[in-house]
Amino acid sequence: HLLIKREDRDFSPYIAWNITGTYRGTWGTLENNNGSHRFPEFGKSNGYIIFELVSSVTKITGVHYVQGAIFFRGASDNEHDPGVTQLRVEGVYIWPFRQLRMVTNSGPDGGLNQEEDYFLSNPYHLLGLFSSQVFQDSPREQLKRKGKHAFLLDLEKHCNLQIAAQISKIPSDQRDGDRDHYHMEGLVESPALDDEGECFSPILLNASSISMEVYYNKAVNYTLMVTFISFLQVLLLIRQMEHSSTQSGAAKVSLLMIGQQAIMDAYLCLLHLTAGILVESLFNAFATAAFFKFVVFSIFEMRYLLAIWKAGRPNTGEGWETMRRELSILYSRFYGILLGGIIIMYELHSFLRPILLAMYSFWIPQIIFNVIRDTRKPLHPHYILGMTFTRLAIPMYAFGCPSNFMRIEVDKNWCMCLGLFMGFQALVLLLQHYLGSRWFIPRQILPEKYSYYRRFENNINAVDCVICMTSIDVVQRSNECMVTPCDHFFHSGCLQRWMDIKMECPTCRRPLPPV
Repeated sequence: HLLIKREDRDFSPYIAWNITGTYRGTWGTLENNNGSHRFPEFGKSNGYIIFELVSSVTKITGVHYVQGAIFFRGASDNEHDPGVTQLRVEGVYIWPFRQLRMVTNSGPDGGLNQEEDYFLSNPYHLLGLFSSQVFQDSPREQLKRKGKHAFLLDLEKHCNLQIAAQISKIPSDQRDGDRDHYHMEGLVESPALDDEGECFSPILLNASSISMEVYYNKAVNYTLMVTFISFLQVLLLIRQMEHSSTQSGAAKVSLLMIGQQAIMDAYLCLLHLTAGILVESLFNAFATAAFFKFVVFSIFEMRYLLAIWKAGRPNTGEGWETMRRELSILYSRFYGILLGGIIIMYELHSFLRPILLAMYSFWIPQIIFNVIRDTRKPLHPHYILGMTFTRLAIPMYAFGCPSNFMRIEVDKNWCMCLGLFMGFQALVLLLQHYLGSRWFIPRQILPEKYSYYRRFENNINAVDCVICMTSIDVVQRSNECMVTPCDHFFHSGCLQRWMDIKMECPTCRRPLPPV
C-alpha cells in the first residue's frame, strides 16, 4: 500500500482539488511471473494508460465520489491487435489525504450517467475515438473485441480489481497553461474472489492530467498547418498550370496522376469536416481546413483534370452531345472511384497503412506516362518538389509526431518507408526532367524514334515554311530543316515552337510523334 508523505498529511488550509479530467501515462507490472495467474491476457509487462475521471461532491466532508474508465494500451502480445482494454471504475477521493481508492464497476446497460455525459463532451476522448476508428480499428479487430469483451466479463466475475493512488499537484513551473494539473501514482491489485491467488501481477500506474487548453492549441495549430499547406498547393498548381498552359503541354501530364491527388484531397476534406462536426468546439478550425482542401480538389485539381482530358482528346469534329457524354463518363468514373475507395478502406481497415502507401504512389503514373509517350519536361521542378513535401506533412504528423493530438502511436519505420518511397519517385521525375524521360532504359530495348532530320528526295529544290512563310533551303541538308512523317517541311525552330503548343502538323493537322 502507498505511504502518505508528511507534508500531504497537512490538512490546512482545506483546499479540495477537482480531479475531474483526462490523465495519460504508463503502466507496468511489478512481476513477470504470469504462469500462476488466472489471466495471461496481459502478455506485456508495460504499456500506455489513459484515465477518464469525473469527481462529484458528496455529503461527507472531505470525500468526493469518483467514476470513470481506464484504457490499457498494449496489454496483449498480439501483433495485429496490441490491445486496448477498457475497465469502468468507481470509488472515492479523500481529498484531505490526497488518496484515491477505486474498484471495477460494470455499470448499467442502458442510459447515460454523468461519466458518459462527460465523455460525450470531451474533445480529447472524441477525437481520440475518431482517430482510432479511422487509423487503427478494423472489422477484424472488432471481432476480436468480442472475445475481449468476454474476457472483461470473466475478469469482473472472478476478480476484485482494486486501485489505490496518491494525487499530487504539478508545480506551476512544470505545467502548461494556467489551470491546475495533477499527477497520479498508484497500484492496481487483483485478488481473486475465490481465494485462488491473484488474477494478474500488480500493476504500477503513473499518469498526469492533460491540459485541455494545450490540447485545443495543438488541434488548432494542426488545422493552421493544413490550411497553410493547402494554400501552398494552390500556388504550386497555378505554377504547374502555367507551365502546361498549351494543349501540347497539358497532353504531356498524366490524367491518373492528377486524379489520384484530387481523390486524396477529397478524402482529407471529408476527414476534417467529420472531425469538425464531431467536436463542436473545434468546428471552425477543422471546417477552415476542410474548406481549403475542398478548394484545392474541387476548383483547381478538377479544372486541371478537365484541361488534361480535353488536350488528350482527339479532335474529331464531333458535336457537343458526344463531348458532354464523354465528360459525364469521366466525372462518373472519378466519383465512383472516390466512393469505392471509401468502402475499400472501411472493409480493409487493418491494412490502412499499406493502402496509404499505395495512395502516395501518385507520381508513378506520370513516370510511366513519360516513358510511354517520351514526353519532354511535363512537370515543373517546383511542382514536383513542392507537392512531394506538402503531401508528406499530414501523414508525418499523424504517424511520426510523438505529441500529436490524434492519440496515434508513433510508427517511425512506416514514416521512414513513406519518406523514402516519395523521395525515390520525386528523384526519378527530376532525372526524367533533366536527362530525358527514358534515361534509365537501355537503348538496345528502346523502340525506334522518328527522325525529323531524315533523308528526302533530291528533286525538291525549295519550299516555304507555312509557319513563318519564308523559304527553306533544303539543298544544304542542315539541321535548320525538319521533315514531318507526312512529308511537310519546316524550319527547325518554327516547328519546335509549334509543337510546344500543338502536337499536330501545321499543314495537314495529323498527329506528330515526339522529338
